[in-house]
Amino acid sequence: MDTTDRPIIIAHRGFRRLYPENTIIAFEAAINAGAHMIELDVTLSKDRKLIIIHDDTLDRTTSGSGLVRDKDLADIQKLDAGSWFDPRFQGERVPTLEEVLDCCGNRIMVNIEIKASAYEPEGRPDSIERQVVNLIRSCRCSRFILISSFHPEVLVRIARLDSSLPIGLITEEQDAESVFPFSKKLDLYSWNPDAGSVTEDLVREAHNRKIRVFPYTVNSVSQAKALFELQIDGLFTDDPALMIKGLSNV
Repeated sequence: MDTTDRPIIIAHRGFRRLYPENTIIAFEAAINAGAHMIELDVTLSKDRKLIIIHDDTLDRTTSGSGLVRDKDLADIQKLDAGSWFDPRFQGERVPTLEEVLDCCGNRIMVNIEIKASAYEPEGRPDSIERQVVNLIRSCRCSRFILISSFHPEVLVRIARLDSSLPIGLITEEQDAESVFPFSKKLDLYSWNPDAGSVTEDLVREAHNRKIRVFPYTVNSVSQAKALFELQIDGLFTDDPALMIKGLSNV
């Protein structure tokens, strides 16, 4: 993965400000807007298929209801995942990870966030980590992939399955400094912190450990510029077009 050019603009769940999040149309829009990377959330359906949805329930972003893990893929893909955002997106579906990688995997870098709620301590043969790694291999798009999670053990498993895949630890504001003890355990490509927790000292320490810093979720150009003053390497945003335009001189 080559993210040496700054600033790296990562489209959070696609072009989320103008399109229904985590849908093919949102990812396509992010590519067309010039984003350098798209971010998506992957979890398991009841029949253990890799699907792209942020919440543990279907209620907010689809016409369905209930827990994602209680529904088979076929039933989930019958749902409308666009109308909740705007009626003109009626008919958008919840995509699978394979569908997204087939569409975008060799056109743009893809940050696959494995949902912490999908972690299974017993480590099944068809665990989400193993399925993700196998799919990346079959799609032959590993050089475009960053795998991240809030759950450290997800990343430990990924590294055991394929140490060549870049991994990123996501932290909430109160957990920012946990990245450094963890970085002694695994070779992190990136630290993806809550933007409110980023300080110049933390960025410097991350860079000393050769870890890139990609804060989330930044939707104002003034905040983005302030963060780049701290020498961050990129950021997650719901509006990649706004950020690309606003940071053109950074």
